[in-house]
Amino acid sequence: MKRKTVLSLEQALSMPYATLRFVQLGWRVIRIEALGAGKGLPGDPNRYIGARVVDDDRRSYYVAPNVGKEAIALNLKTAAGRNALKRIVRALDVDVFCCNTVPERYVPLGIDYATLAAVKPDLVWAGISALGPEYADVPGYDPVIQAMAGYVELTGDPNGAPVLCGVPVIDLKAGDEVYANVLLALSERAETGRGRAIHISMLQAAASWLITTLPLVDFDCEPWEITRAGNEHRKFVPTNVYPAQDGFFYMAIGSDVQWQRFTALPRFTSLASDARRTSEGRIRDRVALQREIGALTARYGSDELMADLRAATIPHARINAVAAVRDLEALRNRLTETVTPGGKRVRMQPMAVDLPGARREFAFPPKYGEHTRSVLREAGFPEEECRRLAAAGAIPA
Repeated sequence: MKRKTVLSLEQALSMPYATLRFVQLGWRVIRIEALGAGKGLPGDPNRYIGARVVDDDRRSYYVAPNVGKEAIALNLKTAAGRNALKRIVRALDVDVFCCNTVPERYVPLGIDYATLAAVKPDLVWAGISALGPEYADVPGYDPVIQAMAGYVELTGDPNGAPVLCGVPVIDLKAGDEVYANVLLALSERAETGRGRAIHISMLQAAASWLITTLPLVDFDCEPWEITRAGNEHRKFVPTNVYPAQDGFFYMAIGSDVQWQRFTALPRFTSLASDARRTSEGRIRDRVALQREIGALTARYGSDELMADLRAATIPHARINAVAAVRDLEALRNRLTETVTPGGKRVRMQPMAVDLPGARREFAFPPKYGEHTRSVLREAGFPEEECRRLAAAGAIPA
């Protein structure tokens, strides 16, 4: 089977995360970055975010989403750069083209679906933008879309300010939608021989996750059901962070049967009552119930509390710091890795799903424009033509 080739005009996180998932499938991913125009540092701004890892354009925030890729630099504002892109698409038999620039730039840069599909009709094209191509000039930034899509309103203490999610969930959701929809489009192409365009709206993708809140508006819900709830679950009570003598833990009771097992534990029998026997009753009494549970758990150490919960098969967990997550037994042998040019081994996030034969170690991310000349030569550009492209400002000198 032919190894798939992805060409991606990408920056920041959403699209680099999507194409990382293709790298993890063993596909070839070539990232395109813009030439510097004298107004700032060249290429993906994320190259320059975080601690210096090996050099100035491969800093800590850039590494994990970009392992295993190649990098070329093209000035698509020039006719020579746009023509070079077309030749690369054709010569390398590119399967998928991706981008996450604002849609108003698609046509001027020559990266719109119509232009590239004219070069390769079976091309699968995928773009991420803030609100889709109908809102062509709107930039897409995860925190802004979190605010727009209600995530910030739903996160935090009910008596405090709205809070951003601790992980850039909308960037990652948009990337996962590219991954899923590209796989679907390639499956369809295997039957029809035709490619197609995929437009991912970050706002729409985010709103698709409002499945437990947005429909409640038409059910005349109470205001507290669709606003901040702190660490509580709005429908399953008691579910919350609780104090122990030596810290905090999370407990989630998701059914009346689990509640019965919980209140059968000697430490918690005082919580049982006829009014709390059902989920509906516990929701009505949730404020007092949460307070009483916290008063009980604060008297004991977390180890003895969790031993009780484990015996009663009540879902629970320690609240781990990120560093501790790497050492969880269920994860520590599933982490992916890369090695810096200096030989330092870097442990990274696991793949989302184990795949048979999949690699777990990936090449360190490329420097800006590192593979420009080699990819052009592969696409049939002789060295003299590469020099002319550089002289025309279409590629780095």
